Order: sequence, then structure tokens, then C-alpha cells
Amino acid sequence: MSAMLRLGLIIAGVIIVFDQATKLWVLAEFLDNPRVVPVTSFFNLVLVWNRGVSFGLFASDAAWAPYILSGLAITISIFLVLWLRNAENRVLAAGLGFVLGGAIGNVIDRLQYQAVVDFLDFHAFGYHWPAFNVADSSIFIGVILILFDGLFENRRKPV
Repeated sequence: MSAMLRLGLIIAGVIIVFDQATKLWVLAEFLDNPRVVPVTSFFNLVLVWNRGVSFGLFASDAAWAPYILSGLAITISIFLVLWLRNAENRVLAAGLGFVLGGAIGNVIDRLQYQAVVDFLDFHAFGYHWPAFNVADSSIFIGVILILFDGLFENRRKPV
């Protein structure tokens, strides 16, 4: 196993464990007593069931929906592992690991609960962003790292 593959898989594993642990905590705290817990003037903790993908897009109560979305995420995850096997630097390997861990974390939710557990609620100036979770944050961070790699890391390579 290459060092980059190992790095990406370790990051993905850590993300999955942290994501699932935070979701279990939120479910233990909020499932029986749903509420909004203000943490700061711009951040709350709240339990939200997301039956779609990012920002609730493609949300559906259809029984088959979680399986279709999970199948799509698993297919993308396989592609990410294949890409990770060929990663040549730590930035790309880390980015792929973050995205992979986040994708799998949300797949676990869809298969277990038929929805994704979201709980981080940010708001400012009267606007609420859609609630999200550790897996979503990891996907976002991973995409930023992948873009950074594509834009800047390749320029360092000799031609």
C-alpha cells in the first residue's frame, strides 16, 4: 500500500469515526427532546433529518431514495479510492480522504436511519444556512484541498 493511499484511508477512517460519534451524541441528546440549543449568537445545535443531499436537494420520503443516494455515494467512493491509489502528494491524498470519509459517514446514516443526521446550525443577519454535520464539513474541506492541489500543486512539478 502506498503512503498516499494509507494517508487518505487513515484520514477517511478518522472522519467516519468522528462523524458517527458526534451524530450518536446528538441523537442521544436531541431525539427524545427536540430543541434548539443556542451556543453563540450565530451558532445553534439542533437535530435535523436530511432526506436529500446537500442543502436538502433531491429530498424524498420514498422508501427507495436512501438506497439510490447511498448507491450513488458508494459509486463515487469507489472512484475516490481509485483516484487515491494514484495520488502523488499529501494535499491530494488528504483531500480525497476527507471527501471519502464524509461520503461514507453520510451513507452510514442513510442506510441506518433513511436520512442524514444534521445538527450544526449557523445563522447571521437573519439568514440561516442549512444545518450540516461533520461529514458535510469534511467533504467541503476535501473539495477545497483537491481544488488547491489542482490549481497550485501541479505548478510545482517540473515539466
